[in-house]
Amino acid sequence: MSSLTAIPLVSKLSKGVIRILGCNPGPMTLQGTNTYLIGTGLRRILIDSGDAETANEYTKLLEEVLHNEGATIEHLIITHWHHDHIGGVESVKNLLKLRNTRAKSPTVWKLSRSLEDRGNDGQEESYSVEWRSMNDGQLFEVDGAKLQIHHTPGHTTDHACLTLLEDNSLFSGDCILGEGTAVFEDLHDYILSLEKIIQMTPKVIYPGHGPVIESPVPRIQYYIRHRQQRENEILKVLQEHGTMNSLSEMDIVQRIYTETPENLWNAAAANVRHHLEKLLKERKVRGENGAWFSNI
Repeated sequence: MSSLTAIPLVSKLSKGVIRILGCNPGPMTLQGTNTYLIGTGLRRILIDSGDAETANEYTKLLEEVLHNEGATIEHLIITHWHHDHIGGVESVKNLLKLRNTRAKSPTVWKLSRSLEDRGNDGQEESYSVEWRSMNDGQLFEVDGAKLQIHHTPGHTTDHACLTLLEDNSLFSGDCILGEGTAVFEDLHDYILSLEKIIQMTPKVIYPGHGPVIESPVPRIQYYIRHRQQRENEILKVLQEHGTMNSLSEMDIVQRIYTETPENLWNAAAANVRHHLEKLLKERKVRGENGAWFSNI
């Protein structure tokens, strides 16, 4: 954590973009979840809502920003279902109700999840969040900002990135992070989403975690190269171990994630498993969870 770039709790990044940290730093959230207040007028858009566990600290920051800006929130757009992005929805709605009891509650928007979503531990449902379903390509407009939704699955099946059309900047959610590399549920879909974003040639990326990315295309290309490198490393480890001896995901992690802290090995093992599932489809490996062999 000490090596991460310092990020202020509140930052005005451009005329119509204010970043507000979710006050939830950690190994997986880095400096905390970035939320973004978009627009220049009374009615604005909030991207993501932070975590339920730190909602009190977060809503105090949000209240201060809204007061200083003389603004309210018309739309609350959730990039994906993970708790550190959707968990603060009800707290944000309660804050707005307290600020103006006669004001209309913001509309919460999110892409729908696939029934085959891996990693569904019921967290989204436990928050009892009511939301309206977005569509790929849908537009949201407030004074000073027009946002377009892009379905970018891979991190989760419901993951969305958003383009601010005024300057072709991209809000990347957890698809691309300001520091480090992202985790994913489906590597095949994730790579396709990265390639889709490259085609957009965004001018700047506002990530879901970490600092602003000023040179997006090289960063995305690095992400793709990094995934290919990990795949090659996994294949090499399995090949060196032989076609008759199996390795588990954690066995592979201990051999190739030598510079990764041990408290992150479980997340690394999940990434390795997704690589293996992709390689299994390509018939480069064989086996199942916990026991993998090289086919080469």
